[in-house]
Amino acid sequence: MKFLSLGMRRPFLSVIILLAIIFSKSAVYAQNPQWDAAQIKLNLEKLNVLGSVLYFAAHPDDENTRLIAWLAQEKKYRTGYLSLTRGDGGQNLIGTEQGIELGLIRTQELLAARQIDKGEQFFSSAYDFGFSKTPEETFAFWDKQRILREAVWIIRKFRPDVIITRFPPDARGGHGHHQASAILAREAFKAAADPEQFPEQLNDDIKPWQVKRLLWNTANFGGQNNTREDQLKVDIGAYNALLGTSYGEVAAHSRSSHKSQGFGSAAQRGSSIEYFEYVDGAPADTTLLDGIDTSWERIPNSQKVQSLISLINQNYQLNRPELTIPNLIQLYKALDQVNDDYWKKEKKNEVKKLILACGGIWFESIAKKPDYARGDQIKVDNSIIVRRTGVSVELIKLNDHDVHKNLAMNVLQKDSLTVTFDHTTQPYWLNEPHARGKFNVKDFDLTGYPENPDNPKVRFELSINGEHLAFDQDIQYKYTDPVRGEIYNPIAILPQLTAKSSSSLALTQYAKAAKVNLFFQKNGQSQPQHFKVTADELKGWEINPASFDLQFAPGSAHISKEITIKPLAPGTSSIDTLHFRIDQKDRLMEAKEINYAHIPEIVYFPDVAIKMSNINLINEVRKVAYIHGAGDLIPESLAAIGIKVDVLTSEQLLKSNLTDYDAVILGVRIFNVNQEIAQIQTKLLSYVHAGGTVLEQYNVSNGLISKNFGPYPFNIGRSRVTDELAPVSYNEKDPIFNFPNKITSADFKHWVQERGLYFAEDIDKRYRTPLAIQDAGEPLHKGSLLVTEYGKGKFVYTSLSFFRQLPAGIPGAYRLFVNLLSKSKSK
Repeated sequence: MKFLSLGMRRPFLSVIILLAIIFSKSAVYAQNPQWDAAQIKLNLEKLNVLGSVLYFAAHPDDENTRLIAWLAQEKKYRTGYLSLTRGDGGQNLIGTEQGIELGLIRTQELLAARQIDKGEQFFSSAYDFGFSKTPEETFAFWDKQRILREAVWIIRKFRPDVIITRFPPDARGGHGHHQASAILAREAFKAAADPEQFPEQLNDDIKPWQVKRLLWNTANFGGQNNTREDQLKVDIGAYNALLGTSYGEVAAHSRSSHKSQGFGSAAQRGSSIEYFEYVDGAPADTTLLDGIDTSWERIPNSQKVQSLISLINQNYQLNRPELTIPNLIQLYKALDQVNDDYWKKEKKNEVKKLILACGGIWFESIAKKPDYARGDQIKVDNSIIVRRTGVSVELIKLNDHDVHKNLAMNVLQKDSLTVTFDHTTQPYWLNEPHARGKFNVKDFDLTGYPENPDNPKVRFELSINGEHLAFDQDIQYKYTDPVRGEIYNPIAILPQLTAKSSSSLALTQYAKAAKVNLFFQKNGQSQPQHFKVTADELKGWEINPASFDLQFAPGSAHISKEITIKPLAPGTSSIDTLHFRIDQKDRLMEAKEINYAHIPEIVYFPDVAIKMSNINLINEVRKVAYIHGAGDLIPESLAAIGIKVDVLTSEQLLKSNLTDYDAVILGVRIFNVNQEIAQIQTKLLSYVHAGGTVLEQYNVSNGLISKNFGPYPFNIGRSRVTDELAPVSYNEKDPIFNFPNKITSADFKHWVQERGLYFAEDIDKRYRTPLAIQDAGEPLHKGSLLVTEYGKGKFVYTSLSFFRQLPAGIPGAYRLFVNLLSKSKSK
């Protein structure tokens, strides 16, 4: 991520080369992917299928991608996946993004997966607040009734014949979110059909919907086998000759889209049996849609439509798809006569796409720059071409601008127009500050959408063989990268004023003032030159100056201001967050970019927020080495308290003289991602033996490259404490709680999301385990902190979630972390 400079969002080549190495699949996102003749044939056959299935679970990557691919492409049902959350609370294997930013990445990874398996993607407003052990805790944060209302809305709009859950509604589901998703699916199954439930949703288009059946897709994984031979069994391992692949191969590509979770998957070929347990509705004996008519016979007055679809499929020629267009246009008109508005709309959209594909018709709308401000005049270059003979195409309008140009065959037609947009492209679920367990989406009609439905578009109005058809095309920015080729990204519409702070943390020590610079950027071509920015008033803090006028000179777009932050209570540790307002109304926002090669570029606008924390901290640590694992923000957090952090590569560390460092820190999950960890560990243990200090952070139990974590043996388990305020028991006499900072129970206040995760087990007795924690109703666990002397030095392994606490400015976490790094006696 970086601070946006208007019109300068093309990634540096060195970064792109690195990402191209990391990700084998290049992400080129054209808006009009061209179907080949086999894909056209598949979609022509789909015209005859009127079945729909909704898969229902909690997170990105919970879905069964093989089943979704089979349902969508073999059975040709309209297939959707409702992920209640965007996966915000998970871990990140490819970078440092957490929380909202990780949710943005995982949203795009899900959309990339759906591009491959051909499902559709939906979300509720539930926020993934981290691992939960019970559905009761989950619902306390999510607001169960609100998420149920949203699930009912999505069901009533999508109208699935069958709903399939990934998890059961009890402890077998594991994660509390998983169990909650199954509970909500059962309740939504009934509520969607009941006109007394959420009647405010009902109108001419949205009506109560009775799903035929609810099934649980059982599985055998995680050491738990929930499949039984008396359950409904379906073989989904088919090979599709038109695709040239099996659904196990499609699923591997789809699941491998979840790169932030490290879910690269190997293809599976051959028979593959899925198991389904009956939950509610009409039982099924042999197929998922037993007793459901998925043909046009389910729709009255559809005989003409049926005849046309049969004729189209019979006469389709692989090498002359354009010959199908006249009958497709007849079908498009005939669909207006069917007595079902839902399937009328769905099938007309399918026909429109087929007409484009059969005619080799392609178009795009390209802006000159990657980003603009609200109200800017945006020149958009529109191109369109028809590439099959005998297809008559007239470009009638672009938006409301008359064009009326007939397209010559295989000649690119270009026309420009100017557009403006009065709203930013902020993802709709981030328009308002969110609560811990849910996003605050004010416009309920947006519920379910994976992205903003109103992002900048151009409407192409065409006459194709005399039929008037309209298509909405996203406005994009494109450039040619010398490694990846032609790259498309959505354009961003920015606020008129954005800012970035020199640090997101203002850590004051013993109430001494901290200085933070604010860098303001005026965005746009002819926007206001004057703004007044005011800091929010916060009890216990002095902000100076508390407001300032920004007057941009003509031709200037940047101003910097320095503010001083000082706590008013010197003797206490305190924490708060500072926000700002523009002209006493709009929140001051930053323009942030997230850029990975496997997904489109993401630009969003978080509030400019400075986490203010007063820490009574004694710190004698001056210089440390840091080796990244999967990615975290520990180096930046330590720099905020004056520690010099050298971030080393594996090669640099192996060649370095480590005696210059007070300590060496290993990043989260390094034993899961660093192929050289065994060599690194050998050198680090020699460093410890000679008098150094090494601190290792948590690793996960799956996919370990080495299991030699420390000088003495222990294993990694799956235990965790999810209550961030869970009681902590510790040995008050242990040196790590006394030098250089005296640790008390107050130091465990204000922690965020969790205490720790993936605790150590089977711990050698030569380690001290001076801290024990537990969630309510569970036994104390001593595996979150291991300390031992080894030779002349100190080795620390900790599964406490410092990677969350330090960036959040938690005073006690800093005090304890510094103690762990300090060269005190450890016995």
